[in-house]
Amino acid sequence: MRKISGCLLTLALLAFSMAVPAQAVREPAKPSEAGQPRLSGQTLGGQAFDLASLRGKVVLVVFWSTSCAVCRDKMSELRANYEGWRAQPFEMVLVSTDRRVQDVHAYEQIIAMTVPRAQRFPQLWAGQAGYADSFGAKSLLPATFIINKNGQVEKTYTGRIPPEAWDDIADLL
Repeated sequence: MRKISGCLLTLALLAFSMAVPAQAVREPAKPSEAGQPRLSGQTLGGQAFDLASLRGKVVLVVFWSTSCAVCRDKMSELRANYEGWRAQPFEMVLVSTDRRVQDVHAYEQIIAMTVPRAQRFPQLWAGQAGYADSFGAKSLLPATFIINKNGQVEKTYTGRIPPEAWDDIADLL
């Protein structure tokens, strides 16, 4: 009986490890002199991006993957809040941690056909040449960071984004 339980546990762990995509391990960029996080690269739309250019705004940075069900489930909530705060000093940036850029591009094609332009926000792919961030390893997705107007991390959430996160952002605006 013990042998069967051990085999079943091994098989379950093996199946789980194949279902969870491997995340690329990369050396994080060093924070700036002021201790503010760095995030730079190219958006999926081909635009140069640097988090430092958003100082003076509250920024929500969300690391996600197309294979993450919770991440996909939260997208409509993210879009609704993004559109609602367009007139505020607020920006939202997504970073896809997908292994293949094709996966996030396929998702973006669906978004382009189904989501109003006012609900679209900048998105980067962590596997892109020239991409760098100093947020560290993300062990659980989505990994969400609220950056205050001074460019410093105010709050961090892993897993589902709790409702109070939106209150935290509103307080910073």
